[in-house]
Amino acid sequence: MNNKYDNEEMEILENYNNNKLIQSKTKTADIMKAKEIANNTINKSKHISIRLSEKDLTKLKAKSLESGVAYQTLIGILIRQYTENKIKIEL
Repeated sequence: MNNKYDNEEMEILENYNNNKLIQSKTKTADIMKAKEIANNTINKSKHISIRLSEKDLTKLKAKSLESGVAYQTLIGILIRQYTENKIKIEL
């Protein structure tokens, strides 16, 4: 599986490539609703401060360069995946 896409995104991409997607009859309203949801999600972000060891931060920045994602974004993705039970962490 391509690391850039989750399962839902892969399904959408496959359906698009196989011409299985149909255009919404309420396209404009759907787009407006999606934009509103996206704006509400973005606006709910909170800034936090955390302490990381220099070694961990260096490794995290290297991983972010490999993936092409800013390291702060990568941290957010990891937290989101953990809170949605998509990944497990051994303590």
